[in-house]
Amino acid sequence: MTNRFIRHTLRPTPLTAGLTLACSAFHPQTADAGTVKTRHAHSRAAIHKPVTKQISPVQASAGAATASSTSAHAVNTGANILKSTPNSESILVRGRSMNVLTQDMGFGRMPQDVLHTPQTVNVVPKVLMEQQNVKSLEEALRNVPGITASVGEGEGGMSGDQFLIRGFQAQNDIYQNGLRDFGVYSRDSFNYDHVTVIKGPSSEVFGNGTTGGAINVTTKVAHLGNNYSGSFSGGSASYYRGTLDLNQQIGKHTAIRITGMGNENDEVGRNDIYSHRWGLAPSIGFGLGTKTTFTLEYFHQSDNRMPDYGVPVITRPGAAIGKPATEFGLNRKNWYGTTYDQDNSSTDMLTARFKHEFNEHITVFNDLKGGLYSRYYSASQPGCNTTCVNNFFTDPSAALINRRGHLGGPEPYQQNDWSVQNVLSTLAKFNTGSVRHQIIAGVDVMHVYDRRKNYAYNFNGVNGTRADTTNMLNPSVYQPGLLLGELGQYAGNLVTIPNGVGKKLYKTGDATDVGAFFSDQVWLVPWFSVKAGFRWDHWNSHYAATDGATTADTRLRQSQDTFNPNVSLMYTPTDNAMVYFNWSESTTPLGLYVTNSSEPMTANGAKMHPERSRLYEVGAKYNAFHGRMGFTISAFRLEKSNAILGSDSNSSVIASSDRQRNQGVELSASGEIMKNWQLIGTYAYYNSDTTWSTTAANVGKQVIYVPKNSATLWTTYTISPGKPWNLMFGGGPTWREGVWLNAANTARVPANLDWSAVISHSFLNNHWRVAMNGYNLANRLNYANLFSDRAVPAVGRSFLFSVSANY
Repeated sequence: MTNRFIRHTLRPTPLTAGLTLACSAFHPQTADAGTVKTRHAHSRAAIHKPVTKQISPVQASAGAATASSTSAHAVNTGANILKSTPNSESILVRGRSMNVLTQDMGFGRMPQDVLHTPQTVNVVPKVLMEQQNVKSLEEALRNVPGITASVGEGEGGMSGDQFLIRGFQAQNDIYQNGLRDFGVYSRDSFNYDHVTVIKGPSSEVFGNGTTGGAINVTTKVAHLGNNYSGSFSGGSASYYRGTLDLNQQIGKHTAIRITGMGNENDEVGRNDIYSHRWGLAPSIGFGLGTKTTFTLEYFHQSDNRMPDYGVPVITRPGAAIGKPATEFGLNRKNWYGTTYDQDNSSTDMLTARFKHEFNEHITVFNDLKGGLYSRYYSASQPGCNTTCVNNFFTDPSAALINRRGHLGGPEPYQQNDWSVQNVLSTLAKFNTGSVRHQIIAGVDVMHVYDRRKNYAYNFNGVNGTRADTTNMLNPSVYQPGLLLGELGQYAGNLVTIPNGVGKKLYKTGDATDVGAFFSDQVWLVPWFSVKAGFRWDHWNSHYAATDGATTADTRLRQSQDTFNPNVSLMYTPTDNAMVYFNWSESTTPLGLYVTNSSEPMTANGAKMHPERSRLYEVGAKYNAFHGRMGFTISAFRLEKSNAILGSDSNSSVIASSDRQRNQGVELSASGEIMKNWQLIGTYAYYNSDTTWSTTAANVGKQVIYVPKNSATLWTTYTISPGKPWNLMFGGGPTWREGVWLNAANTARVPANLDWSAVISHSFLNNHWRVAMNGYNLANRLNYANLFSDRAVPAVGRSFLFSVSANY
């Protein structure tokens, strides 16, 4: 891949012709549809007031980057601005750049690009995902330091995408185009344009949650111009994957786009683990390139996969620190599930996004999204008690794993959810005298509903608890006498919900949130601005466990009003540099994770105070070498009070007033070092600890899942781009220091180090491309997903061959 820049200084009259000339220098494989922005350089006050110019579309087959303005939510992939003379306009047309500072945030509530957003922001750009052949959200986020994955906590398990940012749960902080994605599933990346991680409390923008940050996915949507592409991949562990991306303009301001995916794979380094999935995502855009745009998107993904709860963490007799059993010689391939294990999910989402520019001062957005989520889930959670541990080190053949887990489950369940969210917002730009303002205000209303039906296991027709064990060294997926009954058939074997709830057949949760937000960014002088804002939320949630055998039904509710402020100071001495200070807060009420947790509230915790988080951050961002490279540095302090510790051996929710702190430094560099040589690298240092706890021994201990050091690097070089003998090669490491798994710091997983690489060649006028990717080339024993007493070995050495076409 190459990154080429073409600059034309144009008089206003021949603007269209000049832009067509600039765009025609690009091959369709290296130019995306985007928005071309212009501004008069003599006005410093216009730095953040770009005017969108519409250009007649040039067909992709002629090598064009089509100008479009689908909405403020759609990513600007086509342009950056440079200053010119007072009587001219300057346009810089950019291909697929690695410099993420030029990337727009992707939705109206955050209208600036990454450079002018006063917070640590990591972007996984489209070109990086293509070079790495990224296939899921989890794979994309391996490029972001400070993100770890969990297999889910609590009775019933959760699985799906369960991420932590800077050590704090973010499973409810995954968004698509600024709207919350409530589903519990493993997200494929076939419909991703790019992924953005906004780190630190962001409740003023997103609402409750976002302690460690928010993950926002910008999807592929219809744009002006025609483009057709597809790919096929095959490789290790019976991996087969095909994708399709078709965009067709069907009118002057209308276009349709369809993306699709089919995927089948086993997993290198793990027995019996697989994923069979397919997806389809059509979209249609109306009014593209005009002041009024409407985009309608539909998304479907079906996935039948095997859940993997890894291997138990054990402590050698006489030692103080527990480690995954694979660190003591256990076969990394061992999987401790049964023939009944399954994670079968179906996700459907419909999104309507509307934007209207009344004039250059006022723009209104309305985003509406509805989702249906269906999931059948049954997973074995391996546990190794004291007898199992002792036998493992003395008589390994006698060590037995308990597959029913340490929380009395999980029993299988059918989960059916639905959700709806509508965000109405207004962006207003105006001056009061010499002071310029940018106001963002709006209302956010959402409702989510979760219903679970529990199934039960039966052992040889006998109700009650029975051991479901298998040999630790040579596990078997078959358990003699183990039967899975119909819904409610074995009432005595229903999973026991902790905290006095008892054995229940149905679990239901729902929540309604009404939020109002307001912020004003004020430019006191052209080079210094202050942004202050807040969000108020009224949170109302319910939980019920009904139709059981041992106790009365449980019905709980919680209602809270939360207020989250944000203040930022921004010094912008030039168009390409910013120094900032940010102070923000976030709130996480108990019961927030309605679809992600089978027990969002407990009788003991229904009146618990919400978790509160506070961020102090200073940083600097700089576009260097005429925009080819972007550099960032930030130092932060994140404080969290009323922390919920997670799970123990008796409960899935622990009431706590603990206070935790994470502080550190993050660095990043991205872009084109020199012609044909691209790089994106990040580094993060975290110093985390528990500053106060009801358990005195935990004070001063490191916060779970937070690595002290982590780093990523990916670099590629292209030889003779555009020539028949062209060759692109590159790669790099992903590294994460070891992390603690419990608050007492007595269980730990070692460091991860993954070396990956790519080599590719383009042919037939660069319309076709063949590539080979290698992952975990050293075949190192890494750990992908973590839990308090388990860890999942990551993928072993693997290779993937692919061929793709783009017209």
